[in-house]
Amino acid sequence: MISVLIVVLHILAALALILIVLLQVGKGQSIGAAFGGAGSSQTFFGSRGPATFLSQLTTVAAALFMVTSLTLAYMSSRTRQNSSLTDQAPITESVPAPPMQPLESVPTPTPPAEQQK
Repeated sequence: MISVLIVVLHILAALALILIVLLQVGKGQSIGAAFGGAGSSQTFFGSRGPATFLSQLTTVAAALFMVTSLTLAYMSSRTRQNSSLTDQAPITESVPAPPMQPLESVPTPTPPAEQQK
């Protein structure tokens, strides 16, 4: 039950981390705005408003992702499971191989006849 909760939290942290990083403005944005690419009046959070908020949110999401990753790794190492296919395969009786023929009794292929001209 607790492992399912941690897996769900881990997936949510991963999705949040992806979305937060995609929302952040690149460092080259100010250069693009200087040449008329995007005006500073069209920003949603203001000129520097989202930079500190989104960076702190990125830090929290990354820390949560790392903690859940380490927790899941620890939990999986504590449980013993048969992961090898040979451990899980049923034991069956082996079938003996057919007897081999002596080399003399094996027919040798005959070379093809020469073609007439």
